Amino acid sequence: MSSNQRSPFSDLNGMGLSLAHIKVFFTAGMGFFTDAYDLFIIGAVLDVFSKASIPGFDVATKVLGMPLAGFLGASAIFTAIIGQLLFGALADRFGRKSVYGIEASLMAIGALLSAVSPNLYWLIASRLVLGLGIGGDYPVSSVIMSEYANARDRGKLVALVFSTQGIGSLTAILVGALSALFLPPGLAWRVMLGVGAIPALSVIYLRRKVPETPRYALLVKRDEAEAKRAAGFLGSKISGAAVSRSIPMIEFLRRYWLTLLATAGTWFLMDIAFYGSGVYSGPIVSSFIPISSSLPTSVQVERLILEAGLPFIVGLPGYYLSVALMDRLGRKSIQLTGFAGMAILYLIVTSIMEVSGTKMSFLIPVSYALSLYVLTFFFIDFGPNTTTFVVPTEVYPTRYRTTGHGISAAAGKTGAAISTLLFPSLELAIGIRGILMVYAVAAVLGLGLTLLLREPKQKDLETVSEEDIVPLA
Repeated sequence: MSSNQRSPFSDLNGMGLSLAHIKVFFTAGMGFFTDAYDLFIIGAVLDVFSKASIPGFDVATKVLGMPLAGFLGASAIFTAIIGQLLFGALADRFGRKSVYGIEASLMAIGALLSAVSPNLYWLIASRLVLGLGIGGDYPVSSVIMSEYANARDRGKLVALVFSTQGIGSLTAILVGALSALFLPPGLAWRVMLGVGAIPALSVIYLRRKVPETPRYALLVKRDEAEAKRAAGFLGSKISGAAVSRSIPMIEFLRRYWLTLLATAGTWFLMDIAFYGSGVYSGPIVSSFIPISSSLPTSVQVERLILEAGLPFIVGLPGYYLSVALMDRLGRKSIQLTGFAGMAILYLIVTSIMEVSGTKMSFLIPVSYALSLYVLTFFFIDFGPNTTTFVVPTEVYPTRYRTTGHGISAAAGKTGAAISTLLFPSLELAIGIRGILMVYAVAAVLGLGLTLLLREPKQKDLETVSEEDIVPLA
């Protein structure tokens, strides 16, 4: 949109925060709470399977030369990639509202099927269903929040939606630890997975009731009446009629390929570190502080889950610092800071680590070394874990906004799938130290790709996405 052209969304862009914004945040955010819970509770389930012998759930069994633990950990992530691409394309083709709620239904169904799985292969299949819903939630919820947001607060609102991931991760740790401590192993893991259906079920109705976004209704559907109703939902209004110039996919890719490289590439690199260290947080942290095998199995599992939660607890404030500063410092500055912090800390930890056979020691007290490692999660969550989610909701035109976000998110989940699937094999081949060095390299590469991004701070969506808008008489 040209700088001298008045946006039909001027009133929406300039309005203050309203109760309707908070309602959209809750409806979208509860989905990401569910996403995080379901993706990270599998780490606790793997801890149960590794310490207790449960018939039909031997995660050490190898398929294609790799332990089934890797397939189970990565199963939902694989189909999340499909969900991100599929729902991203569908939401641009048919509208955000047309698919909103379907992905939450898939999450609920997948969680319930997981909880009643009779064997490991059924569990993996159920997690595939779950992942499809998780993936679909990324582009649709994020873009709905972005397209409803005002310009001044858009960054913090979208970041706030994503910050519920931190609460979901901690809830997974709490539910996992309590289940392991008070329930027999054969029941504990089923409760852990079944709880994931509750938040998804709670928002399906709300999601079906959210109106189509004003931007999509006006610029793509060309339905001025619907756009005005949607703006009225916020207490705002539409100023004039306009449409977004229709462009074929090949032209979109030609015009936005560099932006796609930046948003998809940085998300890919970030998720290599985040999901590898997140899903397998228990084994990584316990390599710093081993758990005595003389303890009862239930206590070993509880300790493993609680120790796995340390990085997530340290990372949680990072989400909210990012929310507070997103519209002040800008997305690019925060992302650069986060990647830099990750790279420096990973390199420091690997430099003070000494490995002898299967034993690991440190040149400084182990508590200090562990503190440095868990601090990486603060910089992940303050930096690229949040910003890679926010930026793709802003830098693509309305006709391809969920598609662009879906492609970027799918690239991230590809990195997550690779890291999660290969972690058990890499741990045997190069050890924890080698894995952390891989994460450091990923963070350095992320720094470089971040420089390609445009800064969306305080700009309306049509300006930052360079959208071609044609006014209608």
